[in-house]
Amino acid sequence: MIPTITELASLRERVLGWNQAGLRVGFVPTMGNLHAGHQSLVRLAREHADRVVASVFVNPTQFGPGEDYERYPRTVDADLSALEEAGADAMWLPSVETMYPYGMGGVVEIRVPGVTGVLEGAHRPGHFDGVTTVVARLFNQVQADVAVFGRKDYQQLAVIRYMVRELAFPVELMAAPIVREADGLAMSSRNQYLSPPDRQTATAIHRALQAAREAAGAGTPLRTVEQDAAARLTAAGFAVDYVAIRHRDLSTADSHAAGPLVALAAARLGSTRLIDNIEFER
Repeated sequence: MIPTITELASLRERVLGWNQAGLRVGFVPTMGNLHAGHQSLVRLAREHADRVVASVFVNPTQFGPGEDYERYPRTVDADLSALEEAGADAMWLPSVETMYPYGMGGVVEIRVPGVTGVLEGAHRPGHFDGVTTVVARLFNQVQADVAVFGRKDYQQLAVIRYMVRELAFPVELMAAPIVREADGLAMSSRNQYLSPPDRQTATAIHRALQAAREAAGAGTPLRTVEQDAAARLTAAGFAVDYVAIRHRDLSTADSHAAGPLVALAAARLGSTRLIDNIEFER
């Protein structure tokens, strides 16, 4: 079984040994409760690194009031097995005290402007501040050569890219494709919260994005495409936060924009919030 590392000094000693041996180190940050999508990130890191560290840390600073921090599944033993199966070399399992030694009242925050204020940022105020705050710490702790993030959290990837460039982190970022269930639903740890009827309904979010891509490709104005997709999700039983079509850098696309685009959606079924996206050319 691969080692579980809980002390920062031990993590740095291990990574230093790899560095001194001339090995390239990859890193995959996770919040645990791992599924095949997470394993695909580890496998991609393995293709571009000699050794791979995956972290498991449920980060309190990225959960807002009323969100699911307390009930977020903690499945450390299963996660360790999943990481070993995917080819990781070590699991970094820091405590909250290791991550935030001065407590929640003494956190040094990392805040990215602009791209964090729209879409997810508008609906989950402070969420991306928590993401960048913890990812900056993880980058500093692991000091990897390459880090892998999934494309399902499309805006998160854009935020991390901004932070890495702005703060000159010496790490290469890689984006992994979305991994989907056989019926098209993007894999997510939160999918397990869905009731059986809601799980069947959940596939509508991917179908709505596919329909949006088709309509946009046929020349339908993008604002109309967004409205139609949102209406489709509402009719299916979702409470829609947003459906938006943007340029790939998440800047606003006018209704007749062309070129590389991305359609993004966030909506709730019961108490479960789902996000998804599709990249396309117009």
